[in-house]
Amino acid sequence: MINTRSKKRVRDYGEVLTPKFIVNDMLDLVKEETENINSRFLEPACGDGNFLIKILERKLEVVKRVYKKSQFDYEINSLVAVSNIYGVELLDDNVQLARKRLYSFFLNEYEKLYKEKINSEFLKSIIYILERNTLQGDALTLRNHEGKPVVFSEWSLINGIKIKRKDFQFIDLAEFNPKTPPLPMYSVREISDTGEKVFTPKPIKDFPIVNFMNIYRAYE
Repeated sequence: MINTRSKKRVRDYGEVLTPKFIVNDMLDLVKEETENINSRFLEPACGDGNFLIKILERKLEVVKRVYKKSQFDYEINSLVAVSNIYGVELLDDNVQLARKRLYSFFLNEYEKLYKEKINSEFLKSIIYILERNTLQGDALTLRNHEGKPVVFSEWSLINGIKIKRKDFQFIDLAEFNPKTPPLPMYSVREISDTGEKVFTPKPIKDFPIVNFMNIYRAYE
């Protein structure tokens, strides 16, 4: 059964929420990637987060299996898992609900393992990343409700405990065509593994490296 908010929302926005069994079937087609905490996923019409939740669930299951004996290792690797999940959604109430669902799921998994040693600083960084990675915008125009380009943050783990943030415009990433001449916003790597030229979008902003526990404070 297809889940919908209301007939009006279907009529106005084409809103149809993908049921869980279809989500699982689709993710099984890329099962290895869903279980790789470093693999990035973007859902360009994420609704209230059905796909994002299942991807997070799969990634956290791997983190738990490998790192649960060390709270520190679990925290840094679960943060990496969260930081590689992205969503864009047209409707603000869906964006808010998706963030809430993702955080609630994460918190529940975290508390089951370390309920006597909850790290509130760590959780604030998780919330910050979820707010940066789940954004209101139109995946067709690649712009937000203010008409400005949607901007995503890339989070890279440095030296096992630090995070490097770079911001990119969604429009630069989505509209890139390797067959066209390079534009100023792109840097060039001469040859790829397949023998073709590769153009890498440049970030619109480059942030300093910070300890992963301090993300929410450093980037406010």
